[in-house]
Amino acid sequence: MSATLNQNPEQIARDKIDAMLLDAGWVVQSKNKVDLWAGSGIAVREYPTDAGPADYVLFIDRKPAGIIEAKREEEGHRLTVVEEQSKGYADAQLKYLNNDPLPFVYESTGVITRFTDYRDPKPRGRNVFSFHKPETILEWLNKGKSLRSALNYLPGLDSTGLRGAQIKAINKLEESFRNNRPRALIQMATGAGKTFTAATFIYRLLKFADAKRVLFLVDTKNLGEQAEQEFMTYQPVDDNRKFTELYRIQRLATSHISSDSQVCISTIQRLYSILKGEDLDEAAEESNPNESSWMQKQLSKRKAVPVEYSEKVPIETFDFIVIDECHRSIYNLWKQVLDYFDAFLIGLTATPDKRTFGFFNENVVSEYTYEQSVTDGVNVPYDVYSIETDISNKGEVVKAGWFVDRRDKLTREKRWQQEDEDTQYSKNDLDRKVVNPSQIRNIIREYKRALQTEIFPKRFNENGEYEVPKTLVFAKTDSHADDIIKIIREEFDEGNEFCKKVTYRAVEDPKSVLNRFRNSYYPRIAVTVDMIATGTDVKPLEVLLFMRDVKSTNYFEQMKGRGTRTIDNDKLMQVSRMAQTKTHFVIVDAIGATKSKKTDSRPLERKPSVSMKDLLGAITMGVEDEDLFLSLSNRLIRLEKQITQKEKEKLLEHSGGKNLKQMAKELINAFDPDAIKERTQEKISHTPIEERTPAKEAEAKKEAHQELMRQAASTFNGELNEYLENVRQEHEQIIDHINIDSVVNSGWDHFTVDKAKETIHDFSEYLKANKNEIKALSIFYNQPYQRRNITFEMIKEVMEKIRLEKPKLAPDYVWNAYATIEKVKSNQPKDELTALVSLIRRACGIDKELKPFDKTINENFQDWIFKQNAGKHNRFTPDQMEWLRMIKDHVVSSYHIDMDDLDYTPFDARGGRGKMYQLFGNEMNDLIDELNKILVA
Repeated sequence: MSATLNQNPEQIARDKIDAMLLDAGWVVQSKNKVDLWAGSGIAVREYPTDAGPADYVLFIDRKPAGIIEAKREEEGHRLTVVEEQSKGYADAQLKYLNNDPLPFVYESTGVITRFTDYRDPKPRGRNVFSFHKPETILEWLNKGKSLRSALNYLPGLDSTGLRGAQIKAINKLEESFRNNRPRALIQMATGAGKTFTAATFIYRLLKFADAKRVLFLVDTKNLGEQAEQEFMTYQPVDDNRKFTELYRIQRLATSHISSDSQVCISTIQRLYSILKGEDLDEAAEESNPNESSWMQKQLSKRKAVPVEYSEKVPIETFDFIVIDECHRSIYNLWKQVLDYFDAFLIGLTATPDKRTFGFFNENVVSEYTYEQSVTDGVNVPYDVYSIETDISNKGEVVKAGWFVDRRDKLTREKRWQQEDEDTQYSKNDLDRKVVNPSQIRNIIREYKRALQTEIFPKRFNENGEYEVPKTLVFAKTDSHADDIIKIIREEFDEGNEFCKKVTYRAVEDPKSVLNRFRNSYYPRIAVTVDMIATGTDVKPLEVLLFMRDVKSTNYFEQMKGRGTRTIDNDKLMQVSRMAQTKTHFVIVDAIGATKSKKTDSRPLERKPSVSMKDLLGAITMGVEDEDLFLSLSNRLIRLEKQITQKEKEKLLEHSGGKNLKQMAKELINAFDPDAIKERTQEKISHTPIEERTPAKEAEAKKEAHQELMRQAASTFNGELNEYLENVRQEHEQIIDHINIDSVVNSGWDHFTVDKAKETIHDFSEYLKANKNEIKALSIFYNQPYQRRNITFEMIKEVMEKIRLEKPKLAPDYVWNAYATIEKVKSNQPKDELTALVSLIRRACGIDKELKPFDKTINENFQDWIFKQNAGKHNRFTPDQMEWLRMIKDHVVSSYHIDMDDLDYTPFDARGGRGKMYQLFGNEMNDLIDELNKILVA
């Protein structure tokens, strides 16, 4: 250890570089002890050249192939500056050899490493995690042409069978490759064929660019299985064989990556565990890892567990990585998985956010929105139908003294009990703390009625029987899903096949049910929690019934995407006989999901409380963190005191015989200094005392710590985790059979939040576009102090122009759009022109909230009168007040008053201009000017 302390920074860097080379399979030698027969790849230190000694010269099968320029760690920020120096050594003559310039050049500090392949058309350095293996360098040399060179000679795309958006995406992506852009983003609407697009360009990369291997990366097992099916059915247009007959596809279910696979499909969770050298329980692949609050909390503290170099999976394992649903799980902890590989990164998503654009260096090669896809006929539009019930909105009370069922969440066993006290439950408690069957029943009953009379009324066959369109119901939990299924079967008077659950925890094989839902007549209705919320293709779907809310914008868009797919009429009628064609789909919103506030998922901005589920998930994922282990041990200790003896016995079946106390103790010992010390002493006791160096003791301590962590973590698996999560929850739900629910609203929604925002944006943009042409708008936007001069005729001109050019921006429609996304305290004015003035004032920023203009005038008038009377006792006589109110009412209806207006109704009947002069004298003109200004302020 003292030797390390005495080393200078350059030597420390070289020691790290030596270690990196050894890990990558190189034999490192000094210039005085060269033996080029010692291995395929030899790295010789300080090799002499006619430009001076090169820090390292890399030999492949005894022939020079590259150089490494070593720099101390502090020089990491200057590595690009030394590229010229590195190139000088690569071009130099090596002593004893008549060599050509060496193509492979590295600059490294042992912490940061850059690499340039000078065979590339425009050689450009890039950061790499470590050095490439000798076998890889040899393979590159044998190919002659570099991958980036090959990308410049891809043949033109045969567009047969491709849509316009797919053609554009592939052509622009390949242009990005030619420009050596390391990251590219394809934004393509759900249902527009992202995976087919990916299969097409992957086929071209394998065939024409001679790519070695491509990784198709997902974040759930379900998405991986679906991608595998897409590749299995893909047939290129220039070959009559299937993709799988040409190239080997491997979906990773273990840590083994086959040497002859050309397309690997994997979850990012599994790839992370492979790089860490750990096994992964398949349960960890069932849900999107970015939704784990434990991961989010630790990442907010910057506790990402670092990835280290893996000899089994070197950095060059993949030439290209295609990241499906890339808006989700590519940040923070997971980003280092992508940074590890020396590969092009291609992102696929329908719903990118700012982080996504930033990650892909704003290199968006294709943007194809849902709106564009609908216009092109690639996807179908949707309508929203709302169902609201009284209890869904307000909740209810289970009264003390009532006899109700209490249901065990885990076993669903019921017991009859008289309540000791009132239990108030809100809408957020529904289906978690309290289940009200009447609430579920009223929603389903109303859905059935609306289907037959309003949503899809023409689905009756010749026998008068109604065919329910394929419907996907989103439930809150598995238990909620079970309750929904039971009531659906009862209300529709159907059997088991009619309605099925499709979740990971379903007893029936979820993939089999999903396949029947997609391709067979039954089931007509599927209920899911999360398995087919995203990424799953069910083209015949015509209705999405939301019985759970969603707070994430991206997740909600993905859920909506389940209904967007188009389908051939013949294929649709195979599963829905009464459906003629799929022109649209319908969102039936029974919980306010289309109107609730949504946010982008931004883990670094959250400080969530961590659920037991997420603690267990993090352990299963192989996270080795002291806070995690201690947090989980504390939860297990508390849980041990809460569960019954019967539950403790059942637990042993899932834990390999370990009880909660044993599990908690192992978790604590994993980071206990005394336990680590004791295990270290056991390990080193077999080593002779004279050989017990500080380095060996440190290594033994590290191994002991690892063993204790893995011993503690190995107990946890998907089956045990599920049991612990279920048994941990509040044991019972109250079944409220007594409070009967009722439907309070059922009908088509004119506005979702998205549509409302779009309408407001269109209205504002229209006003801005015409602010220099229409006099009233010019005053509102450019001369707001002159708005006292706006007349009835000016507003009428704006109204007529909108009716002619933008009839969809009618004032009542725009008013409802504002009412959808912000609090509007009053109903809109009955007069359409007054509503228009109110909307213009809101759009141009005069009013901070939307309110009727007539109300604004009335409030301004009251304030003015109050100020006039301040300090004076009734400044105006009753007759004067009557005239002032008439002037105010005239401004309400005409927005302005001129002196000539006093000669007409209603003023002429009260004596007209002369009477006003008689009442106010020389103040008359000033009063009219002042009121014109004050009332419209």
